[in-house]
Amino acid sequence: MTALDMVAPRATLPPPRGEQMLSETGIELRSHRPSLVMRVANWLLARRKPVFPRDAAAFAAAMAGRKRPEDAPMPRSFHRRFIVEERALLGHRVVTLHPKTGPAAWHMLYFHGGGFVQPMFAVHWPLVAAMVKRCAISVTVPLYPVVPEASHESQEALADAAWDDLAARHDPARIVLNGDSAGGQMALALALRLAARGGPMPGRLALFAPWLDLGLADPAITKVEPHDLMLKIGTLRACAGLVAAGRALDDPSLSPLYAPSAALAALPPTRIWTGRHDLFIIDSRTFVGRLRAAGVDARLYEYAAAPHVFMAILPTREARDVIGLLSAFLADQEG
Repeated sequence: MTALDMVAPRATLPPPRGEQMLSETGIELRSHRPSLVMRVANWLLARRKPVFPRDAAAFAAAMAGRKRPEDAPMPRSFHRRFIVEERALLGHRVVTLHPKTGPAAWHMLYFHGGGFVQPMFAVHWPLVAAMVKRCAISVTVPLYPVVPEASHESQEALADAAWDDLAARHDPARIVLNGDSAGGQMALALALRLAARGGPMPGRLALFAPWLDLGLADPAITKVEPHDLMLKIGTLRACAGLVAAGRALDDPSLSPLYAPSAALAALPPTRIWTGRHDLFIIDSRTFVGRLRAAGVDARLYEYAAAPHVFMAILPTREARDVIGLLSAFLADQEG
């Protein structure tokens, strides 16, 4: 175990014992060393152009006067592989994939990542397809507008509209909210808004490497930064400032890590998946501790040397494990 593995300000991991083990903290180390395919993926990631600029100045330059980005198109093969539905909400496309057998018992509302400033990436579509196929669920994907061309409030409005539309047609108790990175924040923030409303809640909450504190205030995060192949603290803080548009970064509506315990207590069973080479792992550990202290059924699954949103690297053993755990979570068949 490396020094990085032990960076856990409010949670101590169990020592490796050659098998997966859920600790009393709710944290489980699923892989003690990266698979061969994961090592190859990391090598390639280290040599490709980063998704986000490496520093705040470069991020500001990239955002200034850019051409409005567009969502990656859904693969044409999806019309053959799934039942595809499309509708418009608040002027934006919302795409639903059903198994070929028809609408499933569980329905996922999924928010893609991209720091709130990037549209749907091409890699998101195969991840959605894998969840439909392996978990036998329906998945709805709102293609939300991005900052700075749109406000974060408009993103939240579409998330609310997508929930209301889906919950009107499907049992809320059989809806799982999911998202990766910034999309994980959107899924969690939506759940907290629903709790504040006092209406029906989703039955499950599943978060892939969620961005829980937009300000990245925990100093332990700096120990992870040299290992993260995709994210840098300065860049993310600059992105957060653009998204917040004057609001405090520790406002719980922006940074759910700071939500009061009473609000957390209303959340449904929650699972989080994060790589150990991901800046967001520190806040994920803290957040799972807060959830469990509030009485929520919460677990965090960690993967050695896995990068940010590694579950989108579908050929890896680690990604297959994530989707298998998600399927078991929805089927109430967890070990």
